[in-house]
Amino acid sequence: MRPVLTADEYRRVDRAHPGDLIQAMDRAGHAVSLAAVRAGAGYGKRVAVLAGPGNNGGDGYVAARYLRERGAYVVVHALAPPATAEAKDAASKAEAAGVRIVGLGKPVPVDLVIDALFGGGARRGLSEEILSWMETTAPVIAVDYPTGLDPDTGDVTDDAFLADETVTFGSLKTGHVRGVGPDHCGHVTVADIGIEGGSPSMYVAEESDAARPARRRKAHKWSAGAVLVVGGSPGLIGASVLAGRSALRFGAGTVYLASPRVDLVQQIAPELPVFELGQAAEQLDRFDVVVAGPGLAASHLEEVHPILAAARSVVLDAGGLTPETLAVARRGGSDVVVTPHDAEFRRMTGLGAGTYSIRSFATREGVVVLRKGNPTMVSDGGLPVLVATGGPELATIGTGDVLSGMIAALWSRGLAPADAAISAAYWHGVAGATLAEHETVTADVLADFISVYAW
Repeated sequence: MRPVLTADEYRRVDRAHPGDLIQAMDRAGHAVSLAAVRAGAGYGKRVAVLAGPGNNGGDGYVAARYLRERGAYVVVHALAPPATAEAKDAASKAEAAGVRIVGLGKPVPVDLVIDALFGGGARRGLSEEILSWMETTAPVIAVDYPTGLDPDTGDVTDDAFLADETVTFGSLKTGHVRGVGPDHCGHVTVADIGIEGGSPSMYVAEESDAARPARRRKAHKWSAGAVLVVGGSPGLIGASVLAGRSALRFGAGTVYLASPRVDLVQQIAPELPVFELGQAAEQLDRFDVVVAGPGLAASHLEEVHPILAAARSVVLDAGGLTPETLAVARRGGSDVVVTPHDAEFRRMTGLGAGTYSIRSFATREGVVVLRKGNPTMVSDGGLPVLVATGGPELATIGTGDVLSGMIAALWSRGLAPADAAISAAYWHGVAGATLAEHETVTADVLADFISVYAW
């Protein structure tokens, strides 16, 4: 997992660095110059480096020098003279290499802008000149953070650059992944400049964190993972079918549905055996995981309580996300994963779905929380894990039902509940993004397509 530090924590690590800070700045500026080259900066290209007085500006001076050596026409637009020893050294070397340095001024036509003004150091009261540069139509490379972006919350007060790529150092910071940070940062590159360490406040999941257990050689359909989906009230049957099909497509060996409309489920999804809702509690000894809530109307919640009280492992989704259903499941001793989006979390808890609230709720209730969103956040009360593979293509009805089926499949296949939630969210996002390259993502198509990533 990739650690994510707060801006203050990284500043502490930076200040404690025992090495040569001029050398670290040279590495940082070189990494920025490589990002500029990736964006098209080369021989004869016009590059404007917007430099502040601090070390963020110093990184910009170093990048300007390297780009000048590549033959680019680079002009540093300085907001103010360099104020730190390292920035002064970088500016002197850039000028000696033939880089032209002028005042910030108003925007000029260029092929690329490098934002090395403040990073996250200035968020309000920005000058008109800075704000006018934010309207550039040229590609933007941001140094550490786009100017105007809060480095911790990812919020923007006045305005902020919309970067195509942000080059940061040592580790990701919370502002890169929270709030509107992902929209303003573009692709975030973490460059190694020799400054390491720090205590993370969260993590970002990578593919290596998204396990998919293999089946044993002698597995049969009940030992390979058995899932019961509870839902499918009249008018909402499609949601329960999507969850059931998704669990089956994502590797569960056996998937049944419990529904008040057995007849309709059999017509829509003949591949999924079905129980009457009132009979399902008697069958639970054979099932590893229960998914309660997809297509479940409030009028049928009480009928589900005996199922939850007897289940060993429960995924609560959609209509199952109520304080009462959670209390019943926990009283019965079940391990529980809840999968709310922000509004559902607020309805369950009365709280906003912030990092602290999610961790506190998970700890107090003894559950795993998967807060759906972009990024998705998973916590069992410990440091949150962000899953950033999903995109706006998943903002369509039914994709949450697909995700709940994927979680249940991986849980029934042997993963721990938090690991199942992280892995399911990761591959759900990958599948959605891949499918979106070819067609509009809809839940029914996604429920089939996820099988590509089941193993």
